[in-house]
Order: sequence, then structure tokens, then C-alpha cells
Amino acid sequence: MSANHTDTLPFELADRSLAQFDCQVHGKSIPAKSGARFNVVDPGSDQVWTSCPDCNADDVDDAVQSSYEAFRQYSAWTPRQRSQCLMKWHQLIIEHRDDLAKILVYETGKPLAEAYGEIDYATTFTWWFVGEAERVQGTTISSAIPGRRAFTIKQPIGVVAALVPWNFPLALILRKASAALAAGCTMVVKPSPETPVSALSLARLALLAGFPPGALNVLTTSLENTPAVAEALCLHPLVKKVTFTGSTRVGKIIAGLCSRNLKKITLELGGNCPFIIFDDANLDQALAQLMNLKWRHAGQACVSSNRLYVQRGIYEKFTASLVKSTSVLKVGHGMEDGTTLGPVTTPRGLDKAEELVRDAISKGARLVLGTGERKQPSEGQSGGGYFMNPSILLDVTDEMLMSQDEIFAPVLGVSVFDTEAEVIQRANDTSMGLTSYVFTKNVDRLWRMFEKLEAGMVGLNTGNNSSAEAPFGGIKESGCGKESGKDVAIDEFMITKSGTLTLEDA
Repeated sequence: MSANHTDTLPFELADRSLAQFDCQVHGKSIPAKSGARFNVVDPGSDQVWTSCPDCNADDVDDAVQSSYEAFRQYSAWTPRQRSQCLMKWHQLIIEHRDDLAKILVYETGKPLAEAYGEIDYATTFTWWFVGEAERVQGTTISSAIPGRRAFTIKQPIGVVAALVPWNFPLALILRKASAALAAGCTMVVKPSPETPVSALSLARLALLAGFPPGALNVLTTSLENTPAVAEALCLHPLVKKVTFTGSTRVGKIIAGLCSRNLKKITLELGGNCPFIIFDDANLDQALAQLMNLKWRHAGQACVSSNRLYVQRGIYEKFTASLVKSTSVLKVGHGMEDGTTLGPVTTPRGLDKAEELVRDAISKGARLVLGTGERKQPSEGQSGGGYFMNPSILLDVTDEMLMSQDEIFAPVLGVSVFDTEAEVIQRANDTSMGLTSYVFTKNVDRLWRMFEKLEAGMVGLNTGNNSSAEAPFGGIKESGCGKESGKDVAIDEFMITKSGTLTLEDA
């Protein structure tokens, strides 16, 4: 079945106009040129609740041309005008917080409380870039040649293509779009096929906020057509910048496409993040931070704790507390009262999780909580869904697959270590370098770990370390470029132009 109208939705909206189910291009709701549509499924019930246009490469040019037309107008706005429009958008998103949270639950599966948390986190970016819009500045330079003056100005790069994943669809669109719009760029967003409606809703609110038609266009597409649409966006000559969040495998494909015409890119890719707890850590603090970080959105975050290293002196004590705290999580549909752990967003996530658990057990890991297997439909909430009880494995080694790849599911492996030097070597023994976490009360050790861990971000006695004011981005195969943060994020959407003036003597 397919649903196209708000009267068929499984939830109530205070503002029914927020529910957009067609592409948003130049201020209008439009279908795909082919007329094809794809279904959007609730991960908590495995039921179709709406459908969206299944665009292909033929739909890309109109959207890009629209954004280019808008760019010629919008790039001439003053920074104050852009800032005021961003503020209005920020306010509208907050006003529609309840409706957006419901949409997020039915797209991603995350519990309602987490959906509200994503919106609150997301609007830190709109708020931050309201101010950043007016902080773009050039420089003056002393010249080594007599009579010369040198200076720079910064200008928006042009039309941006944003390729956005499904795990935090609203937050990641706003992190990208807020910076681009603050810089004076326009954007075409291609959301994940699992989460198109939240992107369409944001585009609707952007139009209401006063952004010109075409400033924020959204093209939806199915999983099957995603490669073709993404490729067309990357290769379009009017697209001057591509920002992508997703897997390292796909990130390399995007980088290859953009390299054909040397297009500027920002890539936020895979994690495989280590979470390290030393004997002298505050164990209550470490456990609280780990619980929030690991089980949020059923473990489906690039910054989630993927490898947990616990020093031998506290290994038994800490793992016992971890199992006890995790065992009280309530698995269920995101809209059910009391749910603290929702489903994974796609059944592919369950396939991978089961494979990782089987591999770990076959190599000697001990399953101490959960089954490491999906809940069958008869056991799931709301008559189905992609559920797995949280599963914890002890005695995990670096040779196991779950130590080498992102888990992206409610599965956690725990490894023991003895020395600082050992855990640094093991933590860095990965192609990834997004973020790392260290818990110890030894300040000297914290500083050493900060310097030696190969990651773009390091949480020091801190779990979730992402914030609008701090640069977000990895190193190694976790990507390039930065999102959020003072100066650096908005610079990703700017060009720096140098001028040289020669003066004549009077």
C-alpha cells in the first residue's frame, strides 16, 4: 500500500501542512518526472505509512538550475538579511517541535524522547549559524613589495549538494544547511530513502521563513535510484560543493566522482570509535556517559562507542554494572510510553548485527546479555518491526569482526587491556579516525591520550562531545573537512579571493 495524504497518517499533526510527501523544488511540491514513488516504512511496525517521489537522474537538473537561480539572488543578500532569515527558520522549527518529533519516530524508529533530543540538538546549529552569518570577514595583508596592498574577501561558493543519511536526518540536514545558508549558498538535499519526510518538512519551513524559492530544494529517491541521483548531483557543473555523511565505502565513491572536476567536498564517514576506561576513572560517570552514547538510537550513530576497552583492575566490576544498567532498557515502538530503546531503522542492520555476534562467539567471546538475534515478529511491538534486545559480549578481541567494523546496532563488545601504551596501539589500529573517548582522573594521561589517539575528536571524561560551537569531523578514512565550529564550518562553503592593489606615489 501507499499513502499520500495526511488523513491516512498513523499519527496526528497539529499543522498538517508540515507533512510534505512530494519533492520541494523552487517553492513547489512536485512529483518525479517518471511519476514513480517509493514507500516509507515505520521501522517500529514494518508498515508503510506514506510514499514519496522516486526521482532519478532526469530530475536533478531542474532542481540544480532552481538553486542556481536562487543563488544569484540570495548570494547578494547582506549577512544581516541571511541571519534574520535563519532566525525565523530556527523559530519555526521550534514551534513545530512536536510534529517534527512524531515524523522522526515513524521514519527512524527512535523513541519519542530521543526524537525531541535530536530536534533540540539540531536547533543548536540553526542558532549558532544565525550569529556566524555576520562573522564572515576578510583580511588585509602587509606586502613585501613597496606600494602594494594585499587583501582577501570571502564569497559563497555556489550551489551545494547535501547527501544526508537516515540516522539523524533532521540534525544533519540542519548542520549542513545552516552553515551553507549562512555563507550565502543555496542547497539541493538528497535525503535517505528511509527518512525523506523530515527533509521535506524542513524545506517547507524554510520557505515560510522567507528564504527565496530554490534556496533549499529537496529531491527524494528510493534506495535503487540513490546512486544515480547522487552521481548526477556530484557531476552537475553548477554544483560547486558536495557535503556527504555516510559510510566510508560510499564516501570514496563520492570523492571519486567529485574529483573529476575537482569539486570541493566535505565527508563525514564511518567511526569504529574506541571508548577507553582506566582503573582510576569515575566509574559512575563513565557508565552514565557510555549508556547515553551506546544505546542512543539503538547504537546507530557514527560517534557511538564501537569498541569498549576496560582496564583489567575494574573489568569485572564495570561490566557487571554495565549489564545491570542495560538490562532495564525497555525495547518497543518509539511512540509507546516508557520505550528507551527502539528498533533499528532497516532490516539490513539486523542482518549485520547477527553476523557480527556469530563471528565473535565463534572466536571466543561470551554473550552475557541478550541473544544477539532479532526479535521475531510475534515478539516485537506493534505487530512487527526491526527489533533486537540489547546484547553485550565480553572478552572481545581485536581479531573479531565487531572490533574492525561499525556495528550500528544494539550490540556492544567489551575488551580488557592492561597498559596505556597497549590501549593506544589497539585503539589506533583501525583505518577510521572519527572520535575517541577516554575516562581517567589522571590529567597527565588525559593530555597524552588526547595527543596520541588518532581521531579528529576526543572526548575527555565526556561521552557525546558533538556541539555546534566545536568543529566536527574525522581524520584517516573517517573523512575530510569540518562541520560546525567557529569559522571552520562556514569556511567549508566559502571561497577566499585575494586582491592586490598597486599605489602610485603622489
